[in-house]
Amino acid sequence: MEVKVAKFGGSSVADAIQLRKVKEIVESDPQRRYVVVSAPGKRFEEDSKLTDLLYLCKTHIEHNVPFHQVFQVIWDRFKIIVMNLGLQLDIDPYFEEIRDHLQKGVTNDYIASRGEFLCAVIMANYLGYDFVDPSGIILFSENGKFLPKETDQALREELLKHEKAVIPGFYGTRTDGSVKTFSRGGSDITGALVARAVGAKVYENWTDVSGLLKADPRIVKNAQTIDRVTYKELRELSYMGATVLHDEAVFPVREADIPINIRNTNDPGHPGTIIVSEEEARENRGVITGIAGRKDFTVIGIYKNNMNSEVGFIKRVLSILENYNVSIEHLPSGIDTVSVVIATKALEGILDDIVEDIYRKLGADTVDVHQNMSLIATVGHGMTRRMGVAAKLFTALASNGVNIRMIDQGSSEMNIIVGVENEDFETAIKAIYEAFVEKPQE
Repeated sequence: MEVKVAKFGGSSVADAIQLRKVKEIVESDPQRRYVVVSAPGKRFEEDSKLTDLLYLCKTHIEHNVPFHQVFQVIWDRFKIIVMNLGLQLDIDPYFEEIRDHLQKGVTNDYIASRGEFLCAVIMANYLGYDFVDPSGIILFSENGKFLPKETDQALREELLKHEKAVIPGFYGTRTDGSVKTFSRGGSDITGALVARAVGAKVYENWTDVSGLLKADPRIVKNAQTIDRVTYKELRELSYMGATVLHDEAVFPVREADIPINIRNTNDPGHPGTIIVSEEEARENRGVITGIAGRKDFTVIGIYKNNMNSEVGFIKRVLSILENYNVSIEHLPSGIDTVSVVIATKALEGILDDIVEDIYRKLGADTVDVHQNMSLIATVGHGMTRRMGVAAKLFTALASNGVNIRMIDQGSSEMNIIVGVENEDFETAIKAIYEAFVEKPQE
């Protein structure tokens, strides 16, 4: 039987109501044999995530403040989940052990991981699946470096012993047995590692959105869902602010050529977004896949006569920025000009010094600084096969009164990036969306 790995995020396991939805989803497809869970998230806007409360307990102890009241809130919340699900599961011994560890002194990684641990214990009992602790099978070195080969082998060997299992996300252990958490996107990474280890048909990532949208819904009302997106397109969109999965969560399944399906726990009938390899995505593609952008960049435009004849000029530009520990976002250039695009926050307190160095060390004729800039990326493999894409994009912006201050296109021809004023950011994204995305028929 083919296998699906289903990972459920914090909003999907926030309370008993959500866990019932998870059970219905898992049991609706017998291929969903391995389930990875996060710690319970917020139940409503003013609520707290369980992991944040666990960190708060640790902070109380570090400042010699009683932590028992906060700890009791966590304990009660899990007990309510167990009670509302009607489970014959005694979780008190787990909390007594955690409390003892807190009083004796534990690491932040240990206490942060207990939300996932407890949620997985409950979920395994509720589903009738085996509970598999990632301790000893998701492995880190003594200094905290993740060990991918060793983890893949240990996970595969362990999960072969379990026909169906629930695994806590977010953590593993160092070689000395101490708990180590992933830095970002922890449960997503665990899910991807499990999917690779068991050779999954697909890695389902269940959250509270129905996939990746073609534009920010805060800007474009009723933005359409992206049906299919390649890993490369996802990378471009994520870099420009369309956050769905952390890069480290994508790599294990991308390497194994396993599709990722972003699904909505609250709308399980929606197909969501499928993330696939380039080969799988060649057919039936639209012109663009999505639009994403970020505000607050500064463009430093450098002009020097006969710049193209100076060997190593751009290298010297980059060396100046390196001396100030500043990284660049883009580097569009002409015969006698080069522009460096930098996040404005990276230039706080040093912009004038950098401009002075460019004049002094490079002999620049002029240096122009444009602040309050936004970058907008229009991304899609279909762009390479269609004539007039750039013309259509620029016409849409001009028709809506948006002045383009910068244009950059990657060598892959998979995206076109334009720089506009911050005040034109929302207008520009709406204009591009309306120009390229077909409106659904009434």
